[in-house]
Amino acid sequence: MGVAAGQGRVLMDWLTALTRCREQREPAVLVTVASVRGHAPRDAGAKLVVTAAAAWGSVGGGNLEEAAIARARALLTDAAAAPSLETTALTDRVVGEHGVQCCGGEVTLLLEPVPVRPAYAVFGMGHVGLEIALLLSRHEVELHLVDSRDDQLEPSRLELLESGPSLVRVHREPVLPELAIAALPAGVDCLVLTHDHAEDLALLDALLRSGTPGSIGLIGSSAKWARFRGRLAELGHDEAAIARVRTPIGDPAVTGKEPATIALSVALELLGHAVRV
Repeated sequence: MGVAAGQGRVLMDWLTALTRCREQREPAVLVTVASVRGHAPRDAGAKLVVTAAAAWGSVGGGNLEEAAIARARALLTDAAAAPSLETTALTDRVVGEHGVQCCGGEVTLLLEPVPVRPAYAVFGMGHVGLEIALLLSRHEVELHLVDSRDDQLEPSRLELLESGPSLVRVHREPVLPELAIAALPAGVDCLVLTHDHAEDLALLDALLRSGTPGSIGLIGSSAKWARFRGRLAELGHDEAAIARVRTPIGDPAVTGKEPATIALSVALELLGHAVRV
């Protein structure tokens, strides 16, 4: 978001800043005054949002706040960082790196990493695609839905997706659904399962050329994949690129051909991978 720390705190409150971080896929740390003993510059509940380049809100200024920002930025570099409580005494006997605060009290800060949500893109919102989206929408993920058929993306059809904690983005590309790839975040895990094999192939070709996806999954039979492998080679993709396409998709431990069963298999595979990573 590129705003200097001081400017950021003036221009944007902490809640708006945290929402922007989520929307723009920028990792952040939320710092909260968890408790106060004695005199302190801010009461319990005061908040500060910290990113690698900026900060918004305030937990009291001075050494307390500067130290909190430094600690928050250290957490941003640790993928395994967990929430932590840190207590600071505000007396003239405690000299901090950024000066002395002699309010006389003691402040405990809660630092909570707010990581970037995993992102998934579902190309094809037919029966299986909708069931996959329903399962993924129950998790804190960013969900991109793409279909060349307007009726598959009707708000009434997608209404249930809005009740979960996911951030849902709908892409309507009736002529060339592969144009939606430009709007996807880097590292997104993509699933290709449209109603049209020609559309599937065009999407695979575009995804492999884009460098955007973290992974690419294709629904279909071994016969379909054999044809697609040959066509992708004809389109100029080498073996290493073609090998990026994962097919069949889904956890093999879950068997069955019903759309809800296939969706469960695929969701298990995707979410299990996210946990392992």
